[in-house]
Amino acid sequence: MSRFVLSLHTPPSDHDTTQRLVKFANACLAQGHTIDAIFLYQQGIYHASTHFDLSSDELQISALWQQLADRKINLMLCVTAAEKRGLDIKNTGVFAVAGLAEFAMLASDADKWVQFK
Repeated sequence: MSRFVLSLHTPPSDHDTTQRLVKFANACLAQGHTIDAIFLYQQGIYHASTHFDLSSDELQISALWQQLADRKINLMLCVTAAEKRGLDIKNTGVFAVAGLAEFAMLASDADKWVQFK
């Protein structure tokens, strides 16, 4: 089976890309593959923000991330991208703060790196 690293580059308002990543991750796991990490980069870091409130009829993004965290997937966000965009890196919920070097090491060790843009 393969080891994957996924990266998300789009903001929470891009529901299609977020849902594609979640479906891809669940399909990988269902087929016995491993996801070493999901890395939030560029506008994707806003998924870790606690400063947006979604109405009940919108995609509940926080619940999707919690479900992936419950499956023991390492959820990470780029510290540089977060600081550059003013995200509070001390309050990131289920996401761990990491650098690009850490992401690069994970991606180089994985069999496949899949970007969602």
